Amino acid sequence: MHPYRMHTFRRVCLAFVTEHLHKLFVRLNSTGRRPPAPLGARILTSHDDIFQHNMWDHVQWTDEDKENARKKAEENSCVQIPLNEQGKFDVEACKYWNRFYETHQGKFFKNRKWLFNEFPELLPLGHESICGHESPSRNGGSGRETETGHNQSVDPSQQLKDENIAECHHLKDAVRVENQAAVQTTSFPGQHAAFRILEVGCGVGNSVFPIVESIKERDAFLYCCDFAPHAIQLVKGHPDYDQCVCHAFVCDISEETASFPFPPQSLDVILAVFVLSSIHPERMQGVVNRLSTYLKYGGIFLFRDYGRYDLSQLRFKKGRCLSENFYTRGDGTCVYFFSKDDVHTLFSNTGLEEIQNLEDRRLQVNRGKKVAMHRVWMQSKYQKVHLKTPPCPF
Repeated sequence: MHPYRMHTFRRVCLAFVTEHLHKLFVRLNSTGRRPPAPLGARILTSHDDIFQHNMWDHVQWTDEDKENARKKAEENSCVQIPLNEQGKFDVEACKYWNRFYETHQGKFFKNRKWLFNEFPELLPLGHESICGHESPSRNGGSGRETETGHNQSVDPSQQLKDENIAECHHLKDAVRVENQAAVQTTSFPGQHAAFRILEVGCGVGNSVFPIVESIKERDAFLYCCDFAPHAIQLVKGHPDYDQCVCHAFVCDISEETASFPFPPQSLDVILAVFVLSSIHPERMQGVVNRLSTYLKYGGIFLFRDYGRYDLSQLRFKKGRCLSENFYTRGDGTCVYFFSKDDVHTLFSNTGLEEIQNLEDRRLQVNRGKKVAMHRVWMQSKYQKVHLKTPPCPF
């Protein structure tokens, strides 16, 4: 291949590999694990059935629903906490959350068994062909064998395609070598694992232990951190905590000088479930920027958090608002409510590519009290790619 064409091809195809590697692997390996539709498939088709289940998926809001929600949020945010009183909720956030875990121990949240339905990327993937094709077998001569065993002349365009596919495999290996080289400069927990996950804001382990149970015997390793020391103490004291596959540590991810027990470019997955919402909006971008440096090329950032006009936002009373869509609870912990645009801006500004950015609207039902409540959550997946170039042309 001509040197110029080779250089251009390498540049274009490397981007293709890193951008599509994870998507292809998920598609090939998720059969039988994914729900019938993202975010569930229990659809309310008749209002008469509303109290038949505790939760309904993909609920459509009427214009009246939207306007009522907007008015409630506007009303409860019209009186904000004075600026000179707001600082403690940011500076002392660790104290408030540590007190929360001391009070509730491990009894407030349930284990997130839904994780692998919505985030199959948390499981180590297989080793199928990255390009989705196998290079054709060659007979060693100038012709190409057909199914009958006879030779026929080579189509130049097909030969170029075959060369491109082989080069694509080569570049996939180059990306893997680059990722591996980044973690071989120092010794760290989980260094020899082929697949590494970090959960930030792990709390008392409601995601940790379902993940630990699922990655055993899979050559995978989980890191989990929280800035509340009591939460990490509870994780380490749990009977299912296993240092062979998990390393829990105290870390305030909102601090610019936060340190981690692994090097940059060493993680396959970062999981943030109901954690970024607890951080001051002005710090969020820096947090995502710093965390993303620890992702490998092809690695993925999984995000789930509160959505704009969720029931919990509309229930706030006047005087609990810190800034637009950002509130403090009675125990001093804080919460932000995201829109799709918020999420996209947050991750795309870091240079990550959107795979999924969904607004999860559900109807939660109290069948005893005959009450239906609108819940809104955001669920997103963003991937770290190597170069911003057009996709590979095959």
